[in-house]
Amino acid sequence: MDYIRMENNAILFENDGEVLRIEPWGKDSLRVRAAMMREIQDTDYALLPAEETEAVIQIKDGFTGSITNGRITACLEVCQWKKRCQISFYNQKGELLLKEAGHGGALNNHSRHFRPRLGGDYELTVTFQAREEEKLFGMGQYQQELLDIKNCVLELAHRNSQASVPFVLSDAGYGFLWHNPAVGKVVFGKNLTEWYAESTEQMDYWITAGDTPEEIEKAYAKATGTVPMMPEYGLGFWQCKLRYWNQEQLLKVAREYHKRGVPVDVIVVDFYHWPKCGDFRFDEADFPDPKAMVDELREYGMELMVSIWPQINLTSENYEEMRKNGLLIKNERGVEIAMRFEGENTFFDATNPRARDYVWKLCKKNYYDYGIKVFWLDEAEPEFSVYDYDNYRYFMGPATKIGNIYPQLYARTFYEGQRKAGMETAVNLIRCAWAGSQRYGALVWSGDIHSDWETFRKQLCAGLNMGIAGIPWWTTDIGGFSGGNPDDPAFRQLLVRWFQWGTFCPVMRLHGDRVPQTPLTHSDGSPTMPTGADNEIWSFGDENTPILEKYIRFREEMRPYTRELMKEAHEEGSPVIRTMFYEFPEDKVCWELKDQYMFGPDVLVAPIVYENTWERQVYLPEGAMWTLIYDGTEYEGGTSVTVPADISRIPVFLRGHSHLEWIGRI
Repeated sequence: MDYIRMENNAILFENDGEVLRIEPWGKDSLRVRAAMMREIQDTDYALLPAEETEAVIQIKDGFTGSITNGRITACLEVCQWKKRCQISFYNQKGELLLKEAGHGGALNNHSRHFRPRLGGDYELTVTFQAREEEKLFGMGQYQQELLDIKNCVLELAHRNSQASVPFVLSDAGYGFLWHNPAVGKVVFGKNLTEWYAESTEQMDYWITAGDTPEEIEKAYAKATGTVPMMPEYGLGFWQCKLRYWNQEQLLKVAREYHKRGVPVDVIVVDFYHWPKCGDFRFDEADFPDPKAMVDELREYGMELMVSIWPQINLTSENYEEMRKNGLLIKNERGVEIAMRFEGENTFFDATNPRARDYVWKLCKKNYYDYGIKVFWLDEAEPEFSVYDYDNYRYFMGPATKIGNIYPQLYARTFYEGQRKAGMETAVNLIRCAWAGSQRYGALVWSGDIHSDWETFRKQLCAGLNMGIAGIPWWTTDIGGFSGGNPDDPAFRQLLVRWFQWGTFCPVMRLHGDRVPQTPLTHSDGSPTMPTGADNEIWSFGDENTPILEKYIRFREEMRPYTRELMKEAHEEGSPVIRTMFYEFPEDKVCWELKDQYMFGPDVLVAPIVYENTWERQVYLPEGAMWTLIYDGTEYEGGTSVTVPADISRIPVFLRGHSHLEWIGRI
């Protein structure tokens, strides 16, 4: 009896209700799907249609077989005892990349365990053998001071400041995408790697082989898409705070930057500029003439970005219509409230095409038609007051089954609307992402993080792993979001160090909820959200203002270089900020470094991430000469050096003799 067979350009295993299908999906890559008691589905959550490649398929006696696509081979073997199929993946050298755990003899395990749930779906656990020495990177943004995520347990779910993007890169030479938007977890253990989906209809993952991290990343970008070309206003400095609460306050800040001759590419109107969440418009009492505001800002070379929340307040002018037409998420039990914040709210259902169209039409009328081109898509996880995922249902299914795709489709709402309105390219700031978000112009920021040194260090790892996970547009609130008194010398030091690092992030954006706050009221006297303390570059002491201004001007000087990095991200999917091993995979030391990185191929950045630190050690990779940007001193690669770093300096080295015109500029 043949358990393994060939079908067109794919290899299949079938037994006891399970169908397993492996087929080419792009160069050197395979897509692996399995279903129990049903047909395999052609879902397109993140994967794009693949260019056709001809596989080499071999089958022996119906119990063993293999499929080869370029540099990757999957071998299938059916055990005689339980007639279960075990998959092993090899590269072109015959080296084992990844192997299912198998049945374990008398243990009677399942590498692909479909556990039925009421209603017809399954809990799914997929288990692979693990290598103790393996290093793993990617998986999105988790708030931890770890770059190598081996031996980590990661929740496959979004939260404020957590973005689960389930792509992992191994130093063994493969990349793996868990193509499943279900809530779950992954365990990268010493003995096993285990992927778990709480509710799903099938197993679906994608795997690629490559000789370098760069090759793996480019294959992944081909499979899931790349960012658009970054607009020119994405290359400079962005000014923001919680919150410029009226038109005159915002323009006063813009005028001051213009008066000082400090370039600002984007300035931001934050949340609660609206009457109620879900109205998707300015409160005319506070913003009486949006078009005049936009026009004046543009005279200063500034684009206006406005905050959008997906929350719909139960008293919003749009709530009843949206509820009637099924455009809101649905609570499975209890009252129709998903978040209590400034009233009782639910969320628009971004998985519903009609809801996406409805929200964009409102935003086009009330923002875009005034000339506003940049949107800040906040609360994108979405941020439930209680993360009880089993209590929410979307148009596409229960949140436990489909919930992780929400931020991708939230980004798509605006990106497709902007494109349809005539914009050639767009960037929108968003608080979360999933695989594929990048192709919808998603610039992810790391959420409402705290203003302290430990949190600062965590952002380095978060940003580098987001780049590995295929999200090259990423940033943080410079100085952290929550807390920070501009008059506190300790916070000023943190802010300056963060600002220096932000100069070498994909987007340089100052934001935060500074203390003390000032209470505010609506025009009718009712309370509204407060405004935080000042958060402009002149807010942190006269001694620090010239330092911050210097880094804004240096960001301007780097604009041609940054533009090239953005072009590479658009065309190839390359990260803008890169782990050291991405550029130097042959240097073993580079696989261990988590607090220094490459800003593109030529700029090595070693931020100061500890309080009261005035020098630091930097490792300079072998195979290149390195020039210290302070004074032009040259160093041979393959060694560590200690460099001074007073409050005005961040250690930066230039590769070889590139960009020597920058010497002495910071």
